[in-house]
Formats: sequence, structure tokens, C-alpha cells
Amino acid sequence: MKHLVGKVQTKKVPFMGDEVEIRKLPVHDIMELQEEIKKSQKKNDHMGLLFHVLKVSVIGADELTKEEFETFPPSDLNELAEAVLEYCGLSDKSAAGN
Repeated sequence: MKHLVGKVQTKKVPFMGDEVEIRKLPVHDIMELQEEIKKSQKKNDHMGLLFHVLKVSVIGADELTKEEFETFPPSDLNELAEAVLEYCGLSDKSAAGN
């Protein structure tokens, strides 16, 4: 099992008529994400949290600015975030076995 430490798992998912590659988040990143969730709830900053989730999980998204993220339709960003959460085992769909 030790040989798998640090291995990054990815898959391609549809986004806006194209494809992007997402990575499965390790426990460390999920713990950091939980802290970001707490911060965003205090600030009521749903979009900031959405941008953070996508920056850490979508290959290449860490290079996007806030202004560039704001050019995407919110519904497409939400669908992408849901795909990430499902892939990481954190969504209602993954818990239900779908």
C-alpha cells in the first residue's frame, strides 16, 4: 500500500460542451476544504467556496483568476463541483451508491 502514497487519481468529465480533468482529493485537501466551508458560511460566500473547490480539484483551474471564474455560468460551475464531490465520495449521490 505504501507505494500508492501520493498517487493522484484523475478522470475527465464534461463541462460546457467540452471536457476537463478533475482529481480525486486526498484526505488532507478535504480537511482544508472543511475549513474553507466554515469560513464561507460565516461570510455567506457560496461563490468563493465554489471557486475554491474547483481550483483545488480541476486540473489547470488553479491558474484562473476570480474574474475568469466569473465568466462561467453558475449552473455549469455547480455541475462541475458536484462531479468533483461525487468523484471524491462526498456527495449525496456517492453516499447513495449512484
